[in-house]
Amino acid sequence: MKRLFVLPAVLCILYTACVVRAAPVYPPATVSMDLVKVSEHVYYVQGTPGVATDNQGFISNAGVIITREGVVVFDALGTPSLGDLLLKKIRAITDQPIVRVITSHYHADHIYGLQVFEKQGAEIWAPAGAEVYLTSENAQERLEERRFSLEPWVNETTRLVDPDRYLDKQESFRLGGVRFTVTPVGAAHSDGDQTLYVEPDRVLFSGDIIFEGRVPFLGDANSRHWLEVLERMESKPLAALVPGHGAAAADPDRAVTQTRRYLSFLREKMGASAADLVPFEEAYEVVDWSDFRDLPAFAEANRRNAYQVYLSMEAEELSE
Repeated sequence: MKRLFVLPAVLCILYTACVVRAAPVYPPATVSMDLVKVSEHVYYVQGTPGVATDNQGFISNAGVIITREGVVVFDALGTPSLGDLLLKKIRAITDQPIVRVITSHYHADHIYGLQVFEKQGAEIWAPAGAEVYLTSENAQERLEERRFSLEPWVNETTRLVDPDRYLDKQESFRLGGVRFTVTPVGAAHSDGDQTLYVEPDRVLFSGDIIFEGRVPFLGDANSRHWLEVLERMESKPLAALVPGHGAAAADPDRAVTQTRRYLSFLREKMGASAADLVPFEEAYEVVDWSDFRDLPAFAEANRRNAYQVYLSMEAEELSE
């Protein structure tokens, strides 16, 4: 009679093992994360200043807009564990379904949490240009690097999530009485960026078009187009602006001006040196950086930013 129970028992063990292997493994993020209320419908979480591997990867912001018919999330943070923690924070104040995730751009610190929300059934919208990153060798190399530098929070279960839609023009939608406007702005900070405006709250999520209270990270940014985007942004009346990094700005004009001022300064100083064929090291050393030196991330980002702008303005000189 005992033999009759052997096969079911074995099958049960195998099934359980398969389920465990198939389920995503999100080691708990142990960082502090507070869902801060900005307006009637809008909340956000704020990462700390620093490099990508600091604070268990929690160095960027994400937004949450809660309506009576569902939730819209803006960006998904830099690890699945952080995405899972964000979901828990949302569930602590609402049981409304996660309807949509709007990504500001496809950089690792904003998208590795997407798989958590994909599993919730959320539709994912990305800006046109994000596919350039997704299909690049850099995307896979960055994921492998983060599996090492952010282990265990980025691990073998972490994957790049393709969006359901790429947006190449402005689009608005309504959910639960709230109007949302998504505006792709082209290649500025990344290969493709977009913002989210929430009405009637008059709150703008800027993504990494704005870095509040710290030095921006430029990477492969198109600083000339980035400045054009900032100039358009300055004309929009806002109650609050939530940046990709840093605290929500109650004075949006000042936040926009701060990022614009830094980029303009870089282009002015590095552009003049590139035009005069001054070597970068010499050009960098003679610049007075005192207006920005005390900002968070200056030591980590400024020299690389200056070099990127120097090279891009060399290319601009040659193309004219």
